[in-house]
Amino acid sequence: MNLLLLTPEDCPEPGMARLNGRRLQHVQEVHRARAGETLRVGLLGGLMGEGRILSLSRDELLLQFVLDTAPPPKLPLTLLLSLPRPKMLKRILQSVAAMGVERLVLMNSFRVEKSFWSTPWLEPQSIREQLLLGLEQARDTVLPEVLIEPLFKPFVEDRLPALCRSSRCLVAHPLAEVACPVAMNQPLTLAIGPEGGFIPYEVEKLVATGFEPVHLGPRILRVETAVTALVSRLFV
Repeated sequence: MNLLLLTPEDCPEPGMARLNGRRLQHVQEVHRARAGETLRVGLLGGLMGEGRILSLSRDELLLQFVLDTAPPPKLPLTLLLSLPRPKMLKRILQSVAAMGVERLVLMNSFRVEKSFWSTPWLEPQSIREQLLLGLEQARDTVLPEVLIEPLFKPFVEDRLPALCRSSRCLVAHPLAEVACPVAMNQPLTLAIGPEGGFIPYEVEKLVATGFEPVHLGPRILRVETAVTALVSRLFV
């Protein structure tokens, strides 16, 4: 945890916060902080700054803070991701938040197992918890927008065109003839398929919507590796 994230519920009065639970435990066991010491803090959805520990007990942390620094800017990226395996989803959510992705769409595709859609990790609170871990890691306070689209064809035909308007659209596909561009640093919509990739029909539907197929080379990567590699390649 490189940033202690606060919520309005933590703040009984301006400039003061009371914490318990996971964050208190982290401050005690990892930071091994004591009263009088300072920590990097941020208000969820707001500014970042510094907090001074007023008191620290087994049950509660009392913190006085000043917020004066804007969080890092979001990447102008909408990431369309075929729903990965539940265990992998947790790690990807953290990575997406840590890298600063602006919007994540968890979508269906042919090779996504139906059982994945019943995982408790898709519950809003579970998604939020993983995103918060990513924000704490990267020192950010702004959550990415997360959309869930369980039907491929209606999403691509009816909602995707408006979603990716005014951005360049790329679909990662190992059989593409063109290599993924580098350091685009512009509004992008990027589609990444499941383990095994999109089937030809899905690639054709995305291309018809304006997506350009690109590849990362001859090696087939795990989804979580591909997400990190592609985002890092497209934005510097």
